[in-house]
Amino acid sequence: MMATEAVVLGRSTRRSGPPRTKRLRPNVGGLIGGILWLLFAVVPIYYVLITSVKTQENFFDGSALLPPADPTLDNYLMVLQNDFFTYFANSVIVTVVTVVVSVAFALMAAYAIVRGSQASRWLRGTFSIFLLGLAIPLQAVIIPIYLMITRAGLYDTLIALILPSVAFSLPLSIIILVNFLRDIPGELFEAMRVDGAGDWRTLTTLVLPLAKPALTTVAIYNGLSVWNGFIFPLVLTQSPENRVLPLALWTFQGEFTANVPAVLAAVVLSTLPILALYIFGRRQLLAGLTAGFGK
Repeated sequence: MMATEAVVLGRSTRRSGPPRTKRLRPNVGGLIGGILWLLFAVVPIYYVLITSVKTQENFFDGSALLPPADPTLDNYLMVLQNDFFTYFANSVIVTVVTVVVSVAFALMAAYAIVRGSQASRWLRGTFSIFLLGLAIPLQAVIIPIYLMITRAGLYDTLIALILPSVAFSLPLSIIILVNFLRDIPGELFEAMRVDGAGDWRTLTTLVLPLAKPALTTVAIYNGLSVWNGFIFPLVLTQSPENRVLPLALWTFQGEFTANVPAVLAAVVLSTLPILALYIFGRRQLLAGLTAGFGK
């Protein structure tokens, strides 16, 4: 009996000791992969930045990755003096109008789908139609869009760029906002209805403040797509007065064929607005991307 108790006490003593910590092995493969990914991501950006402040002589004579001994901003001045502000203003107008219109329509459509699909079979089918919009590639419909724009008398105008950009921005915008609005508790909508609020008041006072992360996500994504869009400006515009930055970069490449630093200076200037937009809205962007997919 005493021997059995000793064995039991010995086992309980061994179990009550501190747990053994498992020695973690360093993830050498992950470290190497992370460093390689960082190099692939940072080196091109570094190359563009240092090349944009080089002269043509330094570009052809010096090393590609070494900073110039005498950096210069003449390339930026050259780009700014070649109607850069006109192209920049056109891009800002097209991007801002497209984002505002697409976000407004997408928010109203998402609200109607979320709140009205319970009573209307037609609204449930509308959401499926928007899902099908993601399967239509832009290249497949560029000729019909060109014919419609020319017959409407809108060719070579900024409106010709805004209208199709809004149409192609709506499907994904509505999907993101629908997934976000479905996470809003139904009790909040019922409380607004009890207080006598209509759909428009509910949309502006309840949905709009709560949907800011998703709206920021949609706005940044659409802004990036429109700002970097090339096919619509190439096909639907012609005159330099209605030229936007992506098409202007192509023009700079043809105008400054041998002046690679000037071309890269134009690339840097064209990316600054989008970079600033991402810096100020990155938190809302991450919150909107993860919204609606946690269930």
